Amino acid sequence: MSCLGFLVSSFMAIAIMHRAFGQPGDQISGWEDGRATFYGDIHGNETMYGACGYGNLFEQGYGLETAALSTALFNDGAACGACFQLICVNSKWCRPAAGAIRITATNFCPPSSTSPNPWCNPPQKHFDLSQYMFLKFAIYQGGVVPVKFRRVRCQKQGGMKFQMKGNPYWILVLVYNVGGAGEVSNVKVRGSNTGWIQMQRNWGQNWLTGSGLVGQRLSFQVTASDGRTVESDNIVPPTWAFGQTFEGHNF
Repeated sequence: MSCLGFLVSSFMAIAIMHRAFGQPGDQISGWEDGRATFYGDIHGNETMYGACGYGNLFEQGYGLETAALSTALFNDGAACGACFQLICVNSKWCRPAAGAIRITATNFCPPSSTSPNPWCNPPQKHFDLSQYMFLKFAIYQGGVVPVKFRRVRCQKQGGMKFQMKGNPYWILVLVYNVGGAGEVSNVKVRGSNTGWIQMQRNWGQNWLTGSGLVGQRLSFQVTASDGRTVESDNIVPPTWAFGQTFEGHNF
């Protein structure tokens, strides 16, 4: 092979690795062993909403590139929004040369005491994928396959989103489309008439405060599981209403 041919082959190999496994520094954790199944039909209707508090996953930017996590991975909802790479390994049901798939955690796969195949029971590290994503790297008839997985940084389009819910006595904010580590570990809110107020995780990525903030301009401070914090000042106007969604800065 000529020097030019060798260089071209090398660059092509590097490009393929980047497509399959991401850019250098993209990973958050090392590779671990796990297992994957799928739920719902190819259109993903059954994957909408769920234990993380997200709604229509298409409208919120997650689409079908999602998974429900077993108890060992879900961490009582703290893992909602985390991104993973998975590779199908050591099974005749793996698609040849499929490479890695990339998903966001949007739901919980509950343990079962009656299922003949309790894949999501502790201490198993299990991903219940959308059918669309399962078929990216495995054959439908396989149903369940062993995988290698690792945490990676989330690559999201646009800013972090804050959906306002609740009533005049308490406010529940769904935080989604989070880049970087993806997992939100802390949220604070500041009104135009208050200092920073600590919010509490209510469930999934819904964050709660009992402070009266109706009619105030709002800012948010979000800390991810890697310790990084991003502040979005005055992104919510004083005329905000429940049901509205506002966009802030992202990691």
